[in-house]
Amino acid sequence: MKYLARTATGRPLLGDEDGFVPLSAVEPALDSVRAALPRAAAGTLGAVETAPTARVPREDLTFEPPLERFGKLWGIGLNYEEHAGDLDEDRPEEPASFLKPSTALTGPGGPIRLPPTAQSERVTAEAELAVVMGRTCRDVERDAVDDVVAGYLPVIDMTAEDVLGRNPRFLTRAKSYDTFIVPGPVIAVPESPMDLSKLSVRTEIDGVMKAENVVDNMLFSPAEIVAFHSRVMTLEPGDLFSTGTPGAAPIEPGDHVRAVVESIGSVDAPVTR
Repeated sequence: MKYLARTATGRPLLGDEDGFVPLSAVEPALDSVRAALPRAAAGTLGAVETAPTARVPREDLTFEPPLERFGKLWGIGLNYEEHAGDLDEDRPEEPASFLKPSTALTGPGGPIRLPPTAQSERVTAEAELAVVMGRTCRDVERDAVDDVVAGYLPVIDMTAEDVLGRNPRFLTRAKSYDTFIVPGPVIAVPESPMDLSKLSVRTEIDGVMKAENVVDNMLFSPAEIVAFHSRVMTLEPGDLFSTGTPGAAPIEPGDHVRAVVESIGSVDAPVTR
């Protein structure tokens, strides 16, 4: 696995399990993580060990979101049948997708800021596996999705459930408060097409597991989600699909939320108001 990331000062990095080097040390023609996404999708990123500089261990670095600007931020609701049952919702026949604004993003480590209680008294946090697009594409077949995906990362997604509960048409507002999506610090770039089906996705609050399931139990796989939406609109490098949560948990100020995606990574954030 390779990793694309940015330091707290915005410097693009390329890494592996042993640490990170400047992206330009391996790929001199690339000046940003965004510029590296097409090569990540094509599997042609250079090897970290070829860099003329020593790796810096991950624990010695502070990360910003891996992209200065993501593109379209897609969320997929009710994508695990068990979670749909928890919410007393019917299983959707097509991906139940929605868009979140770019202003909902906050950096790895948060914090997650809850809205005033006058607006919402019940916010939930949800761990999800996210897909990052690497190439501009349209009408992609499911078996060709690996050729257009740059990589994967964990995200924490939030929902103002009491707002949504008043009317399902309030979904966009319930999902769009500032800091209501926390992306992981690095994009995991597989060296070869990756079988995601057995990977677990886990929501934790204060170190306690609140929900867990495996990707194989999604109603619509990540590949199906990308292919489906590519028939709706042009997808571009930096677009992100949060593929759904195995379960949500209410959060309050003082809580600490963690999303863990097996073999991909984790991200955590404290909760404030």
